[in-house]
Amino acid sequence: MNLRDLRYLVALAEHKHFGRAAEASFVSQPTLSTQIRKLEDELGVALVERTPRKVLLTEVGHEIVARARDVLNEVEQIKAIARRTVDPESGTLRLGIFPTLGPYLLPHLIPRIRERFPRLELLLTEEKTEAVLRQLREGRLDAGILALPVHDHQLHAEFLFEEPFVLAVPDGNPLATRTALRLQDLADQSVLLLEDGHCLRDQALEVCQLAGAGEKAGFRATSLETLRQMVAANVGITLLPALAVKPPVPQADNVRLIAFRKPAPSRRIAMVWRKSSAMAGFLKLLAGLFRQLPPELLDPHADVPAGTGVPASAPIEKAGAIG
Repeated sequence: MNLRDLRYLVALAEHKHFGRAAEASFVSQPTLSTQIRKLEDELGVALVERTPRKVLLTEVGHEIVARARDVLNEVEQIKAIARRTVDPESGTLRLGIFPTLGPYLLPHLIPRIRERFPRLELLLTEEKTEAVLRQLREGRLDAGILALPVHDHQLHAEFLFEEPFVLAVPDGNPLATRTALRLQDLADQSVLLLEDGHCLRDQALEVCQLAGAGEKAGFRATSLETLRQMVAANVGITLLPALAVKPPVPQADNVRLIAFRKPAPSRRIAMVWRKSSAMAGFLKLLAGLFRQLPPELLDPHADVPAGTGVPASAPIEKAGAIG
């Protein structure tokens, strides 16, 4: 048994197809198939069920793949320790982030990372929260930027910032004339929400429950931008996180933003990594950099100051258009 064969087995488990697993492993299909057979012969058990259309893992195959992932992750940790010892601020970082945060936070983070860690290769993965957590556990990501709480005793969560929500309404909505809201002002309102699987949906539902509001029936958006356009089309109202109304996000016509009075509803953002990670020291340093974002970025109505890595624009008024 060797690490190469374990990598082939893990690739087969992920792709459930010999051809695709071989392609991902940069070998021919016969080579991968032969090595899997040899591994099965060595262990004396069947690891996969070969069907005409796809490959299924046997029960023992699932167990061995889980162990193989742990072994391969530990090998990567050993390599990471060596790399970080030679040059703590170089190497590759695989970072996961969820879709309702990534496009709005990364334009402000990437310039800072490039300036502070010019030798760092940053590989970004945008996935829903559960997918980021799964890839973290499997060792396919080094860290993730997620919304709290994260319930996993194997993961360390380093708090970064709190991001408030604003209410987005079409121009003709009765709430459009308000300059500030109390949470109870949403009572009996129907709010547009994202589809299942987005953590923002769960966060917005919690706000709705606290306010006595409900979900608008018959519609669930696939993205934050779809929600924004549905508001512009006068379909309804929605909650948007503060970073999603900052430059370089383009303006949307016929949309007004309304702030909540303090304490405003919000979501807490953290950087998460495995407690066993060899990169923990560097990740704490990186999290400290992320916490240095200008406070104006988390204020829905403040202008983005010069030097934040994105173009400045006119400030957003308390009931102004989304910028």
